[in-house]
Amino acid sequence: MRVTATARAAATAYEPDQNQLVLQHVPLVKALAHRLAQRLPAQVEVTDLISVGMVGLIEAARRYRPATGVPFEAFARRRLKGAMLDALRDLDWAPRSLRQLRRRLDTAVSLLRRELGREPDEPQVAEAMGLTQQQYEDVLEQLRSLELGTIRQVETCDGRQLLDLCIDPEEGPDLRLERRELAQLLAKALAELPERERQILALYYEEELTLAEIGQVLGVTESRISQLRSLALSRLRTSMREALAPPREH
Repeated sequence: MRVTATARAAATAYEPDQNQLVLQHVPLVKALAHRLAQRLPAQVEVTDLISVGMVGLIEAARRYRPATGVPFEAFARRRLKGAMLDALRDLDWAPRSLRQLRRRLDTAVSLLRRELGREPDEPQVAEAMGLTQQQYEDVLEQLRSLELGTIRQVETCDGRQLLDLCIDPEEGPDLRLERRELAQLLAKALAELPERERQILALYYEEELTLAEIGQVLGVTESRISQLRSLALSRLRTSMREALAPPREH
């Protein structure tokens, strides 16, 4: 994940106002990269995230149109985070065993939801996975580093709100409609989450608190917040998959 010579050369061809936008928002790239790096395994280097973010910043400056009325930082933030997350997915750094654990969790939640007609509680999920309570909690903690981009598909221009969509001047009407439909599906899935899990996601994605800070707010350990966030995102993944799946033939 390195800045290419082409990208470096392109940066020199900008109009002065574009160059100024890039220079003024380098701290934003670094801040987003360091914040994202806190959630990742040690082998992911923050310098690589900054490199990718700089390419995203250059592209955002090139595409930005002040006439839209959207502040540049809001316009750029989503593209910076998106570039970093896309690069992480391309790396495929997560071990296969971890992805298998996540599939097991999602399958258990999905099957129990259909069987019970409601969201399953944690002991039920643990039993369905054939795990003791401690083993189940260990699984949720291991999944902490995988929970990136689950809500990426409905991010807004400021990269924070889960549901409120901004208007991207380069998006066509079909894509805008699709984005709004996805937001409606996500809103429904979020509303069905247990209250504490919904609160954790709001504090994490909207208020941008760390897991440790959320633990202080709710009076539980950082590890417990991590577990509940992993479970909440599993519920959201399975809800969205079920909502977007084609109708079954009878």
